[in-house]
Amino acid sequence: MNPVAQFPYVYFLGIGGIGMSALARWFRANGHIVWGYDKTRTPLTEALQHEGIHVHYNDDPLSIPTEVRVNPDKTLVILTPAMPKNHQEWAWLRENNFNIQKRSQVLGLLTQGRRTVAVAGTHGKTTTSSMVAHLLHYAQVPAGAFLGGISVNLDSNLLLPPAQAGPEVPVVVEADEYDRSFLTLHPDVAIVTSTDADHLDIYGEQSALVESFRQFVSQIKPGGTLLLNHTADQSLSTAVQPGVRVLRYGLTPEQGPDLHTGHIQAQGHKFHFDLLAPGLGDVSVPGLELPVPGYHNVENLLAASAAASMVGLPWGKLPEAVAAYRGVHRRFEFVLTKGEEHAFIDDYAHHPREIEALLRSVRALYPGKRIRAVFQPHLYTRTRDFADGFAQSLSLADEVILLPIYPARELPIEGVESDIIFEKLTTARKALLSKERLLQVESAYGDDDFEVLATIGAGDIDQLVPELKKILKKKWYGAEA
Repeated sequence: MNPVAQFPYVYFLGIGGIGMSALARWFRANGHIVWGYDKTRTPLTEALQHEGIHVHYNDDPLSIPTEVRVNPDKTLVILTPAMPKNHQEWAWLRENNFNIQKRSQVLGLLTQGRRTVAVAGTHGKTTTSSMVAHLLHYAQVPAGAFLGGISVNLDSNLLLPPAQAGPEVPVVVEADEYDRSFLTLHPDVAIVTSTDADHLDIYGEQSALVESFRQFVSQIKPGGTLLLNHTADQSLSTAVQPGVRVLRYGLTPEQGPDLHTGHIQAQGHKFHFDLLAPGLGDVSVPGLELPVPGYHNVENLLAASAAASMVGLPWGKLPEAVAAYRGVHRRFEFVLTKGEEHAFIDDYAHHPREIEALLRSVRALYPGKRIRAVFQPHLYTRTRDFADGFAQSLSLADEVILLPIYPARELPIEGVESDIIFEKLTTARKALLSKERLLQVESAYGDDDFEVLATIGAGDIDQLVPELKKILKKKWYGAEA
């Protein structure tokens, strides 16, 4: 049964967010009439419009559709936590007594009473949840999924469950720690990929963040399972309810006594390994081939495989499904390559640990090659809180170009600019550039300045990717390419 069937109209404040747009697509597919506001026109909002969802970009209560304005009792308003407090439409909807729910609250409603796989972590959750969804979908196990990125295999951030799907059909969701959103979920299977300090504008200190994760895992249903990465805070294992199984995973038996790899080898962009699961009755699946690079992605795949097996994936289908996985847009995405000599990689990394994992993996794939990293910091608070970590991780590249901070939901903080990272960089070559100047510089540079370019960040740096691809294609393949 549709738990929000009483609302024929649904209006989104911040419809262009990756999680919000997945919900918008779900509501439209389930017969609701959907509209939305967003601050900026993007390829994602344009895709929603192409699918039949009207989106506008001016914050004006008069821009809210008439059907919504005159039907507060028939309208569900869904709000992104990134919405600024002074938003005029939000204020008008509050004053007129509309039913306003946060995205996380709606996700909690849609998963209530269903078999739920929830993937949490300060990084790694989008890739891991997309892996779970892909493995189930590829093996033709009926499932639904709400993802925080565009799965290359699904070409969407939404996997619709079969029509009239019963509660036994699993749904895969990202469990977002921002604003404690994941506390609306009560999963059967939970994965925690990491608990590194982040969102300190919300939590203040890492101990409060960890306590929120402890509360999240305490909501795993009795008889359920927690899959806990070896890098996450291990105290989470003591926060689960009686009867909840805890399985620790990592690359080695020491890191993951319950779930780990065997015979792992990196060959080109692919990883070959065996999956070994002493904690799941000594399951062994040899000969896995993961086409997405990065040791961290092998760990993500271990957790995703175990979670998928718990909601219906036959182990025998795993090798073929893993070999078919193609990743998530903007997660170690190869935009352009030229043999083994040149590569342009785009990645959503916006935390020092993520950047370190990315650049170490790039260095392993391209030993001896000159790596240029272009980074757009995301949020003033995150830049302030982790300036040292950003400088240290970015300095793994041979040269670094920093763009101005992408503010997202935040107002400027005095004294916090990209400069505070720039001053701490230890690379021999570094620059502070605007997006416009970056394109000019890349057009002017010769083709021998670097072999690998990595664009990094969670803001709007991705809008530069098509133009950078044209520039590099001309350099690497010639004017006729």
